[in-house]
Amino acid sequence: MPELSPKDLLDAALEISATAAAIPMQYFRSAIAVEDKPDQSPVTIADRETEAHIRRAIEKRFPAHGIFGEEFGTSGGGTDYTWIIDPIDGTRSFICGVPLFGMLLGVLAGDEPVAGVIRMPALGETFGGFRGGGATKDGAPIRCRQTNKIEEARIVINEANRMMLKDPLRLRHLMSLGQIRRFLNDCYPFALLSMGQIDVVVDSDLQPYDYLPVVPVVEAAGGVMTNWKGEKLGLKSDGNVLAAATPELHRAVMNRLR
Repeated sequence: MPELSPKDLLDAALEISATAAAIPMQYFRSAIAVEDKPDQSPVTIADRETEAHIRRAIEKRFPAHGIFGEEFGTSGGGTDYTWIIDPIDGTRSFICGVPLFGMLLGVLAGDEPVAGVIRMPALGETFGGFRGGGATKDGAPIRCRQTNKIEEARIVINEANRMMLKDPLRLRHLMSLGQIRRFLNDCYPFALLSMGQIDVVVDSDLQPYDYLPVVPVVEAAGGVMTNWKGEKLGLKSDGNVLAAATPELHRAVMNRLR
């Protein structure tokens, strides 16, 4: 098989996720059963059908590639490429009828995230990025804001309820930073960062399928995305994530997180 470029992989991810986007919308704001997984996170038929569709499309197009998805775990392996799937990022939002749930699809080359898609089915917006290229929203170029000073930053603290329970002092400190601070959830804040609407996203307790598809989008838009220690994100990262519009702003917020 010829070597695939990051652009090839992004194009495939965009096409595959586009074919799956209608599935969650068939169930959105309808009365569907909700189950609790062993970790107490919710799951629905929409999550499972969407991931199953994406898996079939990947297996048909790239039978030698590995797959790691939230609902059905790993398959394949022993390959240079691994697809990362979060079929509905924000199942709680989906269940509650909030249109800010997303669909995440990314590709690793080895352990490196090289292509990723943030698709927002209820909003009709799609964000893509690949290593070595630019980021796009619905095919048009996007870019992070050039904010370097922390006092001018628009900061989003994602899933702040978790930090409120586990690390209230850190949350209180974060709430003293920046010009504007907002509490949001799920993947959309990373899209807002990539299109220049906000400057910082602080997130915690994530799984690889929550952040790995997002990394290429943020980086292709000119942003920086690491764990809270400034280390690259991979399958074995600790799940604490910091994304910022510029390297200077990333360093400033990271120093405050420490």
